[in-house]
Amino acid sequence: MFLDYSFPSNFFSVQGGRLHYVDIGEGPVIIMVHGNPTWSYYYRHLITLLSKTNRVIALDNMGCGLSDKPQNYPYCLARHIDNLEALIDHLQIRKFSLVVHDWGGAIGFGCGVRRIESLEKIVLMNTAAFRSERIPLRISLCRMPVLGQILVRLFNGFAWPAQFMAVNKKMNSKVATAFIAPYNSWKNRVAIYHFVKDIPLKENDTSYSTLIDIENSLSKIKERAIPLLICWGGKDFCFNDSFYDEWKKRFPDAESHYFKDGGHYVLEDKIDEIKPIVENFFQQ
Repeated sequence: MFLDYSFPSNFFSVQGGRLHYVDIGEGPVIIMVHGNPTWSYYYRHLITLLSKTNRVIALDNMGCGLSDKPQNYPYCLARHIDNLEALIDHLQIRKFSLVVHDWGGAIGFGCGVRRIESLEKIVLMNTAAFRSERIPLRISLCRMPVLGQILVRLFNGFAWPAQFMAVNKKMNSKVATAFIAPYNSWKNRVAIYHFVKDIPLKENDTSYSTLIDIENSLSKIKERAIPLLICWGGKDFCFNDSFYDEWKKRFPDAESHYFKDGGHYVLEDKIDEIKPIVENFFQQ
């Protein structure tokens, strides 16, 4: 198995394929939702830590990690949210907290605002669930119809460089291998490309209206005083400080921890500092 990742695997069938997920521990439920181009492996340290006192569920979004990778599939924000909701229904979960990162923010918050009465706490890390027209050039290139597929699917020009660009300190080689292991071919990189392509920037983008609905519903979280923890890496080339400032503006009462030398994969750079913070947050 992969370094520091030896959790039992579970699979659940949804329309179009099977989702892989980790389900370990007992107690209040914490659901972890990853982004692109990671998978549930990103949360391995938090899974080990929090499953001592909680039931932790960490899924691989369709096309990611150990989940199926269908080639003709509607890889869009709404479908990823639907899949998460289907898993919650399948497991008969009535109350849950969220831990989200990158695309997991939009997916997790999208599910959370739909099920606001079930939502207990939220931990967010270098993510967004609101509109922004900011996109780095290197990511913009990967969105292009022909060039994007060549870069992302043929040359692995998104998942492979992330092991260097998404961290502020060098990754252990075995960890880096584990991050990109599920994405070892043109076929297996299908979701990585479509996640990039699906970034909602303008009104005619497929997931733009879905994101607006999520953004407009964020006030429900504040109205219900749902506790929110922000752990943010300040060396993120994608989700930079403008996103952090926006979260702080929307949720001024949130507990926030800013790691100026943490990269986009803030859990890789700052895990030792973040573990006690998250543990304390869920024990409160």
